[in-house]
Amino acid sequence: QVQLVESGGGLVQPGGSLRLSCVVSGITISWYTVGWYRQAPGKQREVVATITYGGTMNYVDSVKGRFTISKDNAKNTVYLQMNSLKPDDAAVYYCGVVRTPTLTYWGQGTQVTVSS
Repeated sequence: QVQLVESGGGLVQPGGSLRLSCVVSGITISWYTVGWYRQAPGKQREVVATITYGGTMNYVDSVKGRFTISKDNAKNTVYLQMNSLKPDDAAVYYCGVVRTPTLTYWGQGTQVTVSS
């Protein structure tokens, strides 16, 4: 059974930082593309950052230079370091493992709130 458990969300002031973690079990992340996605109220889920099995990273333009995705294959864990957070970054953040083009495993999400 594949499980993804996110943590690290919370309330942060604009300009602050958070580090999200996603512990994965039941599937080996080193074989797949993994990523972070977010969904704000009233909006569709969007990809924030991905990292391929080979380590190639991609980011949505709005977070480039502020967010960094990384993974620890030995710990089967994916991270998202978020710096210089803005109110527009507020959303539920989800971790995903792209098993096939039509199958992505999801975590339960972690809430990120950016407010003064």
